[in-house]
Amino acid sequence: MEPTDFYNDRKYCQACRAYVPYLQSLEQSWCAICGSKVRLFSDDDWKSFHNSLKDRHKGGRPRRERRDKESA
Repeated sequence: MEPTDFYNDRKYCQACRAYVPYLQSLEQSWCAICGSKVRLFSDDDWKSFHNSLKDRHKGGRPRRERRDKESA
């Protein structure tokens, strides 16, 4: 993952239909070009990102087989 900096950070503006520089408030981000609300991803990029998360292996240690309390 690349480190981000203030000057190159972009979010998606649906009104401009592009990734644009933005202004950040505590609760919302706004397009610096047209003033509309912006989001982190476009719809297509969000779907692609979400699908890539589904395909990822969760990793970690394999689960230990459990014995029923009755048979123990």
